[in-house]
Amino acid sequence: MTMKAINRRNWLLGALATGGLLRAGVAQAAPFASRRIAVTVRGTGRDVLLIPGLASGPGIWNGVLAAVPGYRFHLVHVRGFAGLAGEANAGGDALLRPIADEIARYASATGLKRPAIVGHSMGGTLAMLLGLKGLASRVMVVDMLPAGAAMVGGTASGLGYLADQIGGYLTGTAAGRRYLGQMVAQTPGAKGSDPDVIAQALRDLANTDLGPQLPRLTVPLEVVYAIGSDREQAAAIASRFRTAYAPKKDALLRAIGPSGHMLMADQPARFHAALGDFLKRI
Repeated sequence: MTMKAINRRNWLLGALATGGLLRAGVAQAAPFASRRIAVTVRGTGRDVLLIPGLASGPGIWNGVLAAVPGYRFHLVHVRGFAGLAGEANAGGDALLRPIADEIARYASATGLKRPAIVGHSMGGTLAMLLGLKGLASRVMVVDMLPAGAAMVGGTASGLGYLADQIGGYLTGTAAGRRYLGQMVAQTPGAKGSDPDVIAQALRDLANTDLGPQLPRLTVPLEVVYAIGSDREQAAAIASRFRTAYAPKKDALLRAIGPSGHMLMADQPARFHAALGDFLKRI
């Protein structure tokens, strides 16, 4: 596992879920207005929703657009991340379910019929929420566990409370805001993200555990996750993912590495092959 990859995973572990290496792409916007998300559309073919992770913009999928043609990709950009003003997401309330509701509203407003949904990190949580709503034909989760707190070995009931306290420090004190601002400034792809929205998203992730709901996810679920080059560490990560997704008995899990969380950047050829196989089954 390279130092570059380790640094990426360390940022994930320090923030529960993250993402973002590339700048958001620019494309013609779909005829839809929302104070929580923006969506751009590229390509033609069957519909696929692509949802990036915390602090990321849709630019993380730039390589996918060229490598996996033949689909109409709907690229979600959460307001407050990667250059977009927070608007409704800056209110300090819960984020994940309201954002999932807005993505569902987008799908309804634009006439999407059970698209495939792919989400990276926090976007994977959103993808599962949308699958549980019955919106998706199939779901791919990229390097995310059903419980956000489990990404750092905790639980929603335990780490969730701690995340509430940390979130209050990060947003409610001058020192905390400076620290979070520095993290955002130093993290590739997070430039222009709103520290308040990030802190609220972290609290929400830490308090969310979709594991008990996985048996209700009736559509196919595929999970690709990052492992390093250390065999012992890779085995531990694989065991953690198998255990977490066991309630969804037909879930298909695939490890890709070495990677430090940003699979599409660290291992683009292998990630694009996995995504291509997933989309062929639409």
